[in-house]
Amino acid sequence: MVMKYTLKNYKSIDVFTRQKHIKFIKDKFERKLSKSLNLIRVSAPILVTKESGLQDDLTGVERKVCFDIKKDGKELEIVQSLAKWKRFALDKYNIPVGKGIYTDMLAIRRDDEMDELHSIYVDQWDWEKHIRVDDKNYKYLKNVVEKIVNCIYETNELLKLPSDKKVEISKNVYFISSQALFDMYPNKTAKEREYLIVKKYKTVFISQIGKDLSDGKPHDKRAPDYDDWALNGDLLFYHKTLDCALEISSMGIRVDKNTLINQLNLANATDRMEYQYHKSILSDKLPCSIGGGIGQSRLCMLLLGCAHIGEVQASYWDKENLEKCKINNIDLL
Repeated sequence: MVMKYTLKNYKSIDVFTRQKHIKFIKDKFERKLSKSLNLIRVSAPILVTKESGLQDDLTGVERKVCFDIKKDGKELEIVQSLAKWKRFALDKYNIPVGKGIYTDMLAIRRDDEMDELHSIYVDQWDWEKHIRVDDKNYKYLKNVVEKIVNCIYETNELLKLPSDKKVEISKNVYFISSQALFDMYPNKTAKEREYLIVKKYKTVFISQIGKDLSDGKPHDKRAPDYDDWALNGDLLFYHKTLDCALEISSMGIRVDKNTLINQLNLANATDRMEYQYHKSILSDKLPCSIGGGIGQSRLCMLLLGCAHIGEVQASYWDKENLEKCKINNIDLL
């Protein structure tokens, strides 16, 4: 799917200036995020073994990039995200309650669309924080969302752009559950509902992603084995250049053994209980935690008002994308 949005008189920021802004945004936001959520930076893998169960299955249908090793024939997979690995890392590094980790996560999602908002190359800050069992509630989740939004707002305030390029970010988050959003716009698709609510409130957190709504369908699919579907959500901002909703982050409080069993049953995926990761949750060996991913290229795209994610990341683009970007004065990296 290519070039869904209509542009008028658009021209990319020159490439060198753009690269300087990308560096500025990433450096400033990373420091603010680390301080606000009490996170330390760690190194992370780009490869996991299939049998570890650490691979993020996303919606469950995406094909992984996998290959075997010449020396021992072991099959490895390039990560699609680090949603599960981070929780293991909290335990391995003995991260105390109230502190957490973050990392630069690079992934390949071969089945993702290629268009203004999507690329097969994924770069994001993956983070995970050790929390108390008593913190497993919606109030705590909201507080974390507000802290992340404030980091984005403050980064944008520091960004020096010409007045005609400066993007406005609302730090006032509108919180709504996926069911309440459905009730508000019952005759619209999920993406249409997102657009309407974000166009109105500019910064929106849609909670409870993954479970079925009153029409028998989820707002969006979520893997059943990392987020608690009752305590998760997506953070979206209004993107003026494209007149669309732009998802910057997906996050949530993680499953315990009870929610894991329940969600695996709902997803008909109980066979995953044989993986090491799932056994660790079922035996209460992993810390209670909250975590998520924040798109690095998505954030740069938002704050720079870019019309295509390829303006802020170097990736592979098919012929149709390349041709339509040229017509619309979009200069890809």
